[in-house]
This record gives sequence, structure tokens and C-alpha cells, in this order.
Amino acid sequence: MYEHRSEPLLPRRLFFLRLVWHSVLALGIIVVSLLIGIIGYHFAAGFAWLDSLVNTSMILGGMGPVDRIQNVPGKLFASFYALYAGITFLVITGVLVAPIAHRFLHRLHLEQKEDS
Repeated sequence: MYEHRSEPLLPRRLFFLRLVWHSVLALGIIVVSLLIGIIGYHFAAGFAWLDSLVNTSMILGGMGPVDRIQNVPGKLFASFYALYAGITFLVITGVLVAPIAHRFLHRLHLEQKEDS
């Protein structure tokens, strides 16, 4: 997926396409995570669909839950979903930063190779 250190730097146009691809991948992860949360809050906690969306969005955004959960299955789901959301945040950040970090490190390697 990424060019090897012995290969030349990816042209800008292809690099921007790589950024778009990584952004689409991150958006896909967000959509799937929203669906998991909405369905889970609706069936486990008994929230209405809109309340499930609000709570899911707040958890994924790092703000925390909005509504108080009254039943045990809802509390268990909320606990596991909060852990999932934290890990998902890290994964999405990695997916978005990876092409930029790779290009930066690849450029440094090429410059170091030219100096030698």
C-alpha cells in the first residue's frame, strides 16, 4: 500500500488520492461504529432511536453519555461501547495520520540518502 524506502516519493496527486482513501476508510469506521451504538442503545438500554443516536454520537465524540441508563443490559452495553469507542478513536486517528507520517518519514529518508 505504501511505497518502499527505495522507491521515489509518491507524486502529489496520488498522495492526495491516498488521503481521500484513508478519509473514506475513517468515515466508514465511524458509520459502522454509529450503527453499532445506535442499535445497542436502542435494544439494550431501551432508548428511542434518536436518543440512541445522541448517546452514541456523544460517546464516540468523547463527551460521555447524555441519558441515564436504568437497566443492567444497557449498563453493560454502555460500558463495553465506551471502551470500544476509545479504541476506535485511536484507530481512526491512526488511519488519518498514517499517510502523512509515512510521507514525512519517507521524505526524510530520501533526503538522508541523497546527503550520503
